Amino acid sequence: MPGPRHSTDALSTDRDRRSTEPDDSTGDSERLTDGDGVGVRSALIGEDLALRYPTSDEPVVECARLDVPEGAVTALVGPNGSGKSTLLKALSNHLDPARGVVTIHGEELESFGRKELARELGVLSQENDSLGSITVEDLVFHGRYPYRGFVEGVTEADHRAVDRAFDLTGIEALRDVELGQLSGGQKQLAWIAMVLAQETDVLLLDEPTTFLDVHHQFRVLETIRQLNEEQGVTVAIILHDISQAARFADYLIAMCDGELYDWGPPDEVVTEELLADVFGVEATVRTEPDLQVLPRRALPDR
Repeated sequence: MPGPRHSTDALSTDRDRRSTEPDDSTGDSERLTDGDGVGVRSALIGEDLALRYPTSDEPVVECARLDVPEGAVTALVGPNGSGKSTLLKALSNHLDPARGVVTIHGEELESFGRKELARELGVLSQENDSLGSITVEDLVFHGRYPYRGFVEGVTEADHRAVDRAFDLTGIEALRDVELGQLSGGQKQLAWIAMVLAQETDVLLLDEPTTFLDVHHQFRVLETIRQLNEEQGVTVAIILHDISQAARFADYLIAMCDGELYDWGPPDEVVTEELLADVFGVEATVRTEPDLQVLPRRALPDR
């Protein structure tokens, strides 16, 4: 990747707008601070990470430190193959790091049992099972499995959580419809409702708007934003469209070639330099009245 690059360590950077400082109120010894020096705690932290698959000899993702700020929406952006999904798999305990550790609220992911972690962390991947013959309601109730024993029936708490998930996603009319009869956008909202029924404090979403029309893209993003604002849920979401990411996220994590390129608020991360270095696009970035990305042309392969 040509040209100067920002620090690949999303936390230990010498840029003025971010720093670390002691935080004695949590098990973690450091926290992020914004440009005004206000502390930003992290719900998820990855430290000294090297990630690889069984088919790869070398790590496909490496980063010294990654933070997902608590109570905020953080979007992971970058070109195809930059390592976004791989990183999300490590953060969700679906990929064991070759090196390093991931913690949630100060506890290592490996210390949790399967159901115990599912009460802390909701995950929506791109690899959802094809369950065309079950109803939407059955799918959403499946999100309550972390709270149910082997022989326990559905409780009042389960019904309340499922009703809330339907209300948030706006798909009440689809309760009795089979998944196989839904459009792509409706099906995606049904899967999101299932994850919301888990009632976790942290959500990880891997490109939930892919293949959706613009209307359903905004429905999904507005649902996520509403959940964050009303319930304080921490969200890390992979988005393909950097303009949407800049609009809906509080923070961006930009990745390129398996490394972290930059981290911070959208109006500080989204620059013409980043669009050239990371996405290979010549573009104009405007900040008034709102942040806008205006692509002009693809840059030559370098």
